[in-house]
Amino acid sequence: MATALIAGAIGAGTPPDELLVIERSTSQRQHLEQTYGLRCLTTGEVAEVKVDAVVWAVKPQHMRAAVEELGNGLASALHVSIAAGLPSSVLKEWLKSDRVIRTMPNSAATIGAGVTGIFAGSGVTPADRSLAEKLLSPTGKIVWVDSDARIDAITAVSGSGPAYVFHFLEGFQAAAQALGFSEAEGRDLALQTARGAVLQALAGDESLSVLRQRVTSEKGTTVAALEVLDHEGTQRSLSNAIDAAFVRAQEIATEWSGAR
Repeated sequence: MATALIAGAIGAGTPPDELLVIERSTSQRQHLEQTYGLRCLTTGEVAEVKVDAVVWAVKPQHMRAAVEELGNGLASALHVSIAAGLPSSVLKEWLKSDRVIRTMPNSAATIGAGVTGIFAGSGVTPADRSLAEKLLSPTGKIVWVDSDARIDAITAVSGSGPAYVFHFLEGFQAAAQALGFSEAEGRDLALQTARGAVLQALAGDESLSVLRQRVTSEKGTTVAALEVLDHEGTQRSLSNAIDAAFVRAQEIATEWSGAR
């Protein structure tokens, strides 16, 4: 995700000399320096620099150690966290700052087609918000929310959402193969059908139900298929799955709050 942010920022016109990477791995530092022309430092060199914003692109279980290792060298900066599950209250406590923005991107951010939920607490200024948008907008759509709970909801819907889509497409491909298509043909049929439907929906503002009805002829093949999906309760199952993801996101946040 950090590499996606770097590539997106540079692709959007940010000069590489305006970006600074702090990376433990020597091989990763060399890769970033050679690929993007960035300045890369080790954690021990942070005290030498001053930055406007820090993007914490670390796994949540490593976040506290990273903050403690970097010390107060970045205390005056805006802090943008993409560490999943860590509530703003925990981040503020660890970072000793009220200028904390919590985000929840999804995997499609790596190709500039993601959805990122953003929550900014009361200590974040309008200028901070603009800077966060500049940093994150190259990854796709930005959705501002007004609480940590809404970030948990974003996590359940779009954060985990690509997995729901891939799960559906796996079944779509398997069904095509069962009708005699090869694995490659089944994959192409599933992906291109889904791609076309999504592009069709994005091209206008009609409701998804209207679009579905337009494809559905009375007593036709689509009706026969949809009757099975309705009988199996596919939409209800998806709703239940998203609810389960939301509950788990809240549980994780509570676990982190208790562990601080």
